[in-house]
Amino acid sequence: MSATSTADATQPADAAAVAADLNEKQHRILAYLRDHAAEQTYFKSRLIAEELGLSAKEVGANMAAVIDAAADIDIEKWGYSSGTTWMVTR
Repeated sequence: MSATSTADATQPADAAAVAADLNEKQHRILAYLRDHAAEQTYFKSRLIAEELGLSAKEVGANMAAVIDAAADIDIEKWGYSSGTTWMVTR
């Protein structure tokens, strides 16, 4: 088995371990992004916050953990005009 295959085989278990360590806000953010990733690509922190009853600052502060735990979607900080925008792809 090559080193790449070994790394690929362990990644889901690592992602699952990281996901288990998420707090309640982080789980809600991740679930929101997963639920809406099929219908849209770009998400503003303030709009995620409005939907989840959080502040945009809370969303931004929790995104690093969400990004680490999101094995099934890719999340990338995309823009800063009028607040932070996140690009989410499957």
